[in-house]
Amino acid sequence: MTVSRARRRRRDLTLALAAVPALVLGVVTAAPAQAAPADDIRVNEVVTTGSVEDSIELYNKGTSAVDVSGWILKDDNNGSKYTIAAGTTLAPGGFRAFDVHGKFGLGSSDKARLYLPDGSTLVDSHTWTGHSAPSWSRCPDGTGAFKAAAVTLGAANSCGGTGGGTGPVAWPGGSSVATADASNVFGGDLSGLHQEGNVLWAAQNSGKLWRLVRDGSGGWTPDTANGWASGKTLRFPGGSGAPDGEGVTVTGAGSAGGVFVASERNGDASGTSRLSVLRYDVSGTGSALTATREWNLTADLPPTGSNAGFEAVTWVPDTALTGAGFKDASTGAPYDPAGYGSHGGGVFFVGVEGTGALHGYVLQDSGAFTRVATVSTGMAGVMEVQWEPQASRLWAVCDDTCGGQHRTLKVDASGAFAVNAVYARPTGMADLNNEGFSLAGADECVAGTKPVYWSDDSNTGGHALRRGTVSC
Repeated sequence: MTVSRARRRRRDLTLALAAVPALVLGVVTAAPAQAAPADDIRVNEVVTTGSVEDSIELYNKGTSAVDVSGWILKDDNNGSKYTIAAGTTLAPGGFRAFDVHGKFGLGSSDKARLYLPDGSTLVDSHTWTGHSAPSWSRCPDGTGAFKAAAVTLGAANSCGGTGGGTGPVAWPGGSSVATADASNVFGGDLSGLHQEGNVLWAAQNSGKLWRLVRDGSGGWTPDTANGWASGKTLRFPGGSGAPDGEGVTVTGAGSAGGVFVASERNGDASGTSRLSVLRYDVSGTGSALTATREWNLTADLPPTGSNAGFEAVTWVPDTALTGAGFKDASTGAPYDPAGYGSHGGGVFFVGVEGTGALHGYVLQDSGAFTRVATVSTGMAGVMEVQWEPQASRLWAVCDDTCGGQHRTLKVDASGAFAVNAVYARPTGMADLNNEGFSLAGADECVAGTKPVYWSDDSNTGGHALRRGTVSC
């Protein structure tokens, strides 16, 4: 494009913006200089194939919120269009992914184009000649050229490449790993873990929750009291369905305040995603648990394959977030817990297998929810996420898809969680299908290390639990 054509396009865009009602753009038409924020919206990531195919992400690189209600996404065919829903606003620095496959598909040689509501004023576009591998991403966000990178829809792009661009260092603990269960107690499908003192909660994606207690030799065994000996069957609210439980956590109230399970689908309708966090009262003696609350987050997130959704969940207290200067992505301002109703005093972070992203949610007791963060881990998938309060960091864990890599994330100077360390698995552990990971508390630190535990979905060698150590 020549300089004169670029100036002409900018002039045409400015004239078009001035003609659009202020309600649509979120600007005051009496002050033309404020029409510029619309030009801050950029096509930032495109995924054409894979577990989240036909998705386009927009990014606001400016300093003002922009209402994109009624704006139109197109491919290279002018007859194909996806209209952005009313009430859609991008905060400064905000990301939003749109699944367009219901309106058109993105081919191996195609375009992603963004228009104002008039359908003829082009705001931004990207053209490619080969399918995303796995994502076409701007690097840096909003301003750079497109390149192949990891899928990070709804979060900052992983500009180091498909693996995140950071090599792992040695495991920060002992190299030895031992089994932590008796032979063939659980079979396959053991997934998320969460240690609560002398109890280890374990979610099994065949639809069970286990309450494990110490076995006296450094491992864990099913609690034999109150109906827990064979685990308890999980149900959705109302007593129906079979939640595919993948992650488990508790809040600051402990299990007395409910045990929370992340589920990616209903096992009775396994071909359909149902990305939910469910709360269970675990105080009874029955063999089944019916959820007392479900937060179904499916419509709020980029689409994934039905078996590539929620794999992990952890809870982070509000005090830790405000103390670290955490920014609320839904407002663009510092996180203010008082701005939400009763919500258990913290934020739930869920991990998505198909995208490798973490999403932070305020889950209100009323059933309402707000996404306050989307975080790229830079890994191909996330199978577990754990909050370590003593170090004020999140652990994101991948299975044999990533060679058993672990990454820690802390709130950075911008108020967002970012990767601050990348670790290889302990050298004494094979490359297992580990879908769960849990850390002991500071009270178990001995000579500078404390126990950690992994759950192996494949029950390799007849064992689903293993233990090691990590530096305190």
